[in-house]
Amino acid sequence: MQAEALLVVEADTGKVLQADNATYPWYPASVTKLMTAYVTLKAVKDGHITLDTLFTVSPVAASQSPSKMGFRPGTQVTVDNALKMMLVKSANDMAVVLAEGVGGSIDGFSAQMNEAAQRLGMTQSSYVNPNGLPADGQITSARDLAILARAIIRDLPEYEYFVHIPSIRFGRKVTQNFNKLIGRYPGADGFKTGFICASGYNLVASATRNGKRLIAVVLGASSGQMRAVRAAQLLERGFANNQLAWLRPSLGTVDNLVPIDASPPNLRDEMCGEKHKRPASDEDEDTVASNASGPSTGETAITFFTAGLQPPMAKPSDLLAAEAAPSEPIPVYTGPTKTGPALIAAVAMDTEMQTPPRRGKKSRVAAKKPNTAAEPAAARHANAKADGTPKVAEKPAKPKAVAKPKPAPKSTTSEANPVDQKTATAPHT
Repeated sequence: MQAEALLVVEADTGKVLQADNATYPWYPASVTKLMTAYVTLKAVKDGHITLDTLFTVSPVAASQSPSKMGFRPGTQVTVDNALKMMLVKSANDMAVVLAEGVGGSIDGFSAQMNEAAQRLGMTQSSYVNPNGLPADGQITSARDLAILARAIIRDLPEYEYFVHIPSIRFGRKVTQNFNKLIGRYPGADGFKTGFICASGYNLVASATRNGKRLIAVVLGASSGQMRAVRAAQLLERGFANNQLAWLRPSLGTVDNLVPIDASPPNLRDEMCGEKHKRPASDEDEDTVASNASGPSTGETAITFFTAGLQPPMAKPSDLLAAEAAPSEPIPVYTGPTKTGPALIAAVAMDTEMQTPPRRGKKSRVAAKKPNTAAEPAAARHANAKADGTPKVAEKPAKPKAVAKPKPAPKSTTSEANPVDQKTATAPHT
């Protein structure tokens, strides 16, 4: 089989507009967090918890692999803030915080996830953790993910805004949504990205145009940029072909797609082999492959025919390479729900508690270096007297007027030892 699964459906009817490997089992990676959000928000809607309920970061949550917020055990966060951090930053620790808070434990919450999957007709999905970190039993399909996206729209309309937040601000750090369609593709309004080596780059996306909303699922793309390009291509063809749907053979509805009984493909060698070293994270900065803007699998003559009826759209690769539309990051913070001045104070406190910028490290290094004409501030502080006043360097004595010395042989001249220019290198994120 090819190394991608592609699906686009109408959000309201579930009608399938294109399907390639849509019922092939797949490792979900962080798109798992859509089910975590669904189960959590259903608990809110049913009155078991509220968005203001405080959950505590446990040692298990704190020990999760990145991406994560990195809070210490004992830190408290509201359901509202944990959801925002989980869905925008794809924070694995926040997924566990929600799981333990709602389900009592990871296993207890996973059972609730599986119950919800069965109730929704997601017959190819099984869950063993709330964040999608590698696990043999963590399986889904493009079909099931489209069913889940439709359920979020249908069952939780008042909370759906959680899946299309452009960015969040925690203290001084702003994190953009890893879904590159948001703020770039016209009408993009959801849902979630995911990546582990075994799955490749996954994306559940949605967009609305002229009152019609479509859901696109891409599994197994080669990069974060490519999954967005693929989704944009699917959505664009879906919107174009919708006007001449009567010309297309019916593919039925997403619920009626027939599951394939097989093991999920393992893309580890392609994604994380020697030639493709990648961090196991959604934080992908890859550029578009040379063929990204070309037609993908499933391109048909009808697409070209209907394209003449649509205003031309920029190439997906160009569209997604542009800066996202400006938006005000939504502040997230630790502790109880706050508003007004209390919120400002909470954000300021989180900012203060964050790790200082790297210049602090540079200053400490600079303080150890020999003095130069442009002495670093840290070095000046290091030369201060005990009472806090800076030491004043003694002026060198003015040389006496004496007879000109004989010039030294050229072989004895030398330059001062240069100052070591090595500086600390920032870790890759």
